[in-house]
Amino acid sequence: MNFDFSEDQKLLKEQVSRFLQDKCSLDIARSILESDEQYSKEVWKGLVELGLTGTTIPEEYGGLGLGALELCVIAEELGRFAAPVPFSSSVYLATEAIKLYGTSEQKELWLPKLASGEIIATFALSESASEPSEKNINTTIIGNKLNGKKLPVPDGSYADICVVVVRDKGSNTISLALVEMNSKGITKNELKTLDPSRNHAELIFKDSPAEIMETGSESWLCVEKCLDTAAILIAFEQIGGAEASLNMAKEYALDRYAFGRQIGSYQAIKHKLADMYVKIELAKSNCYYGAMMLNDDGGDFKIAAAASRVAATDAFNFAAQENIQTHGGIGFTWEANTQFFYRRSQVLGLALGGLTTWKNKLVNQLEEKNIA
Repeated sequence: MNFDFSEDQKLLKEQVSRFLQDKCSLDIARSILESDEQYSKEVWKGLVELGLTGTTIPEEYGGLGLGALELCVIAEELGRFAAPVPFSSSVYLATEAIKLYGTSEQKELWLPKLASGEIIATFALSESASEPSEKNINTTIIGNKLNGKKLPVPDGSYADICVVVVRDKGSNTISLALVEMNSKGITKNELKTLDPSRNHAELIFKDSPAEIMETGSESWLCVEKCLDTAAILIAFEQIGGAEASLNMAKEYALDRYAFGRQIGSYQAIKHKLADMYVKIELAKSNCYYGAMMLNDDGGDFKIAAAASRVAATDAFNFAAQENIQTHGGIGFTWEANTQFFYRRSQVLGLALGGLTTWKNKLVNQLEEKNIA
């Protein structure tokens, strides 16, 4: 059984990597951090021109019509360069949700605009500091009027449309609703996070016009499928960031001399780098299996999503921290580029729910499988 990507997928990976090397150095992330810009419009424009925003959108809607594996290799490269763009919220979450659960009219209206980069979308789930679950969704929809609060919503300050997880007051069931962000009754409050290169906002809805999507009777399972899909894709983004952190630490360890020796020749530094490598390789194994389950809609999809998420979060958090430690005192300064991967590791580690949430999901899925 071959768990590797195809030659075409590797070619796509190289193409994305070349573009990001040319247009998305860490100086771009720094410029966003030190300005009022919410994301890099130049990098986003380049991704759109490459057609990447329409990677999995069917050709009939103006997309490339590719599969989940292509999206995985793109995600890994975006993570490797800490790209300050709304790709995860717009493409992994909102676009996939509309593709899966949008009505025919919603797909015809929004998917071509998402594929062409004409609009940016986001996905609103959480409502408080507590972990999101079916029980604590309190944003409601009655008819086509939406009321409630969502936070933090990634890229919520400037997204054009939003897929919102809501409670249908008529049936008291969870559903998905589509909202145009320029509609009346929507208040946007920008939030401060550890990584300002990824915008987050509080959205308050007051009788805001919205459209219900087609999630059927088991709507929370549809929400979970969106989250599990995004978990695998974000895990690949975390792998890219973790590998970049390891490479940055390794290069510094080879260049930096102390007491007449490369610091990389000291056992303590060797152990740091080795531990980073082991965690990354373990996470990659889980992510590759998760990609296969996602692509094939395999029976272990939920288990693989949770395992990918847990392993990749652990690997990225560890690698980003050890990268700073390897750089010593300079690693903690504003001038050092180590901060960008640490910032991104913390934000991605909380996206879709924290590490504890996904560990619990993994345990629960394994227990259910053993009972079955």
